[in-house]
Amino acid sequence: MSNNPAKSQTNSPPLKGGVTAGRGGCSPQINNLRNLKTFRKKLRNNLTPAEAKFWKAVRNKNLEGRKFRRQHSIGTYILDFYCPAEKLAVELDGEIHFNDMSREYDGKRKFYLQSCGIRVLRFENKLVFQDLEWVLGVIKNNFGWSEKETCTTTPSLRDTPPLKGGEFVEEK
Repeated sequence: MSNNPAKSQTNSPPLKGGVTAGRGGCSPQINNLRNLKTFRKKLRNNLTPAEAKFWKAVRNKNLEGRKFRRQHSIGTYILDFYCPAEKLAVELDGEIHFNDMSREYDGKRKFYLQSCGIRVLRFENKLVFQDLEWVLGVIKNNFGWSEKETCTTTPSLRDTPPLKGGEFVEEK
């Protein structure tokens, strides 16, 4: 086995529902990298109270038959929860996320995940305790987001602006 991280990523077997090459700026194989395995396991064994409550609600395909993974990594980022079939990440945020440095980190992380074709949903921990059904409803409403987005964001030729210096000529 090579000590070269790029080679080990390339040689990792793809996971069902995983993200692979051809998705924006993502490397060939970026799911659950081996060098993060111990840390991911430690996080899974030490869930926050909000994560434990959320996990109880979504584990065993309890949310409309969708499988969720706990502490799944994409690249070097470890997601609280990930639904591979929907390419949907769910992050539960405590007070540590409410400062400028964390917001900047979370923004870069979100940008990277979006470049891999993953939608990120963020909820404050307190919402899991105060209104779990609402949180689950927001998640359900995002099922199928990639198909909806593709259909609604693809402009028709009529709506496409002309090239700079070109003219739009409407046919009759």
